[in-house]
Amino acid sequence: MKLKSHVFVCTNQRPEGHPRGCCQSKNSENLVQLFKQELRRVGSAKEIRAQKAGCLDACEYGPAVVVYPEGVWYGKVTPEDVSEIVESHLINGKPVERLRIAEK
Repeated sequence: MKLKSHVFVCTNQRPEGHPRGCCQSKNSENLVQLFKQELRRVGSAKEIRAQKAGCLDACEYGPAVVVYPEGVWYGKVTPEDVSEIVESHLINGKPVERLRIAEK
């Protein structure tokens, strides 16, 4: 099966107090589930996959999300941003500029 897009959400966990922090402590596990729910809701779950990722090395921007094949990076993603990313970027091909971070 060929996917249209793949959404990776960093769920990396570091020890408490680590200077770089970690995405998991910023509720990124919940974001994975929200992306999956939203993709099912709009009927795109079979062509767009959302899943957990290990460290994306964008800790300072966490929770970090990257969308392939475009290689668009998002930072400080909140639950409220999920439907906008799905609708604007994943469905209509227009990245959400206010959430973009420099490409890694």
